[in-house]
Amino acid sequence: MHVVKILSDNTVANLRPKGLLAEWGFSALIDDVLFDTGQKVVLENMRLLGVEDFSCIVLSHGHYDHTGSLLPVLEVYGKKKVFAHPDSWLTRVYKNTPIGIPWSRDVIDEVGEVIEHKDPVKVSKDIIALGEIPRKEKDMRIGKILKNGVWQEDLILDDQSLAVKTKNGILLVLGCCHSGLRNTVSYTEEVCSDEVKYIVGGTHLVSANSRELLEIAEWLKEKVELIAPCHCTGFKAQAVLSEKLKDKFVFTGVGSVLSFD
Repeated sequence: MHVVKILSDNTVANLRPKGLLAEWGFSALIDDVLFDTGQKVVLENMRLLGVEDFSCIVLSHGHYDHTGSLLPVLEVYGKKKVFAHPDSWLTRVYKNTPIGIPWSRDVIDEVGEVIEHKDPVKVSKDIIALGEIPRKEKDMRIGKILKNGVWQEDLILDDQSLAVKTKNGILLVLGCCHSGLRNTVSYTEEVCSDEVKYIVGGTHLVSANSRELLEIAEWLKEKVELIAPCHCTGFKAQAVLSEKLKDKFVFTGVGSVLSFD
């Protein structure tokens, strides 16, 4: 049994326990792996949801809403391995507003063990951090990045997701899916030699137009057994997915606990 517990999201899904907090951000505990750390509310939500410990941290990419609580989490829970793409530490802006990780690698290395990777790496039993994802179809770019002293369009090459092997196929957990949903699913199936059957997390469909949403919804309808989209999916996309996928769509937010056999 694999369990996904949502710790940071734009929405609180459950009335209990009292005091759960929402924010623009994402974090989830997948078995013993902490995937992203949201902005600021993760530690309080972890306390309320009874998260006692975890084995390691995987960063989906270096945006503030996925890494904001990285240092505080390490200070509270102790030294952990932190899996991240090398680009995760670079400076980023969107319309002159900083949107990058608020911590330098040197600071995190003092309280954690940073492991940089571009290729897939096994981070726990049945769980693979996919690394850099090849892009044959449309991706979801935003902002600019400072590389080698030069500002350039940010391709967000550090975007990665988690693939969890289950008895019935792959559970794909997304941070923000800047690589594009189709690209991410395709690469996951290539890496794992199995089909993606479940999807949880941020899909970044908030930037898709109506035609693209309908096409993706029809594709997912035939593809997956369950989708629980949150964070950067957007209300319009969630409405389309809910209408098209019916019972395969699961409303998800802080406090949601999803189990997969």
